[in-house]
Amino acid sequence: MKSALLHVSVPFVLCVALANTRLFDEVKVDLSFDHYAEKVVDYLPGFLAMPCNCLINLGYICTGLYWLFWRGGVQETHESRYMRQVFAFMAVFYGPVQWTRLALLSRAPAVLDQWLTLPIFAWVPVWISFAELGPAKWRATHAAALELLSILSYGLALVHERGFEAALGCHVALAVYKGVRVQLAHGDGRTRRYLLLAVLSCAGFVVLKLLDHWLAWYRLFQRFTGHFWSKVCDVLQFHFSFCFLTALTHRAQGKTAAQQD
Repeated sequence: MKSALLHVSVPFVLCVALANTRLFDEVKVDLSFDHYAEKVVDYLPGFLAMPCNCLINLGYICTGLYWLFWRGGVQETHESRYMRQVFAFMAVFYGPVQWTRLALLSRAPAVLDQWLTLPIFAWVPVWISFAELGPAKWRATHAAALELLSILSYGLALVHERGFEAALGCHVALAVYKGVRVQLAHGDGRTRRYLLLAVLSCAGFVVLKLLDHWLAWYRLFQRFTGHFWSKVCDVLQFHFSFCFLTALTHRAQGKTAAQQD
């Protein structure tokens, strides 16, 4: 767990430091409550001004902590535990960043909210590659290179106002492609169900977020808005990704061990 925490916290601190410089002053981010359909509650403190959109960030922290301390059983190796713990720490760190963005409405946390999404999605193909190759063939340097490339891809936001969306779209497409491919090679009915739920949660996250203001015309979405439900889908996306990746890793490595015997 110490290694996982170190390998997540060091890039996180570097990103925080860079986000607080003038490097990203031209990046297009939304810095007002008007961006969200949820109405501000004036008598609440700033960190709860939009209570639903603020409190949902506890979901990331709780999900991350659950999987951080989840007992993988006798099948889980030291390396696969590391994969799970890195992803769990990413979820734990991500929740407070989004909450800070809503509380402060300042550029640095808004940039971080976008930026950290990329290495989180990039960890999915990293974990899948580990499951496919196994501890003997998998190389940490390849994982570090992919994560570094993912972090650097946020530079697209500096050259075009839709650069972040382009980078994120590529990350999502790669994660889904790798997930489907490994499911066809090593999956079963249970992992197929987890993969489908993760992909549907991802789609819900994107669609509900885009329709936030449109849905607010309907009473059902005026307090619990589209943006709130998109975050619920995002938390579920994390959870079902954990379910898929842990089950798939155990299954793939079990098949590899059986073939070697």
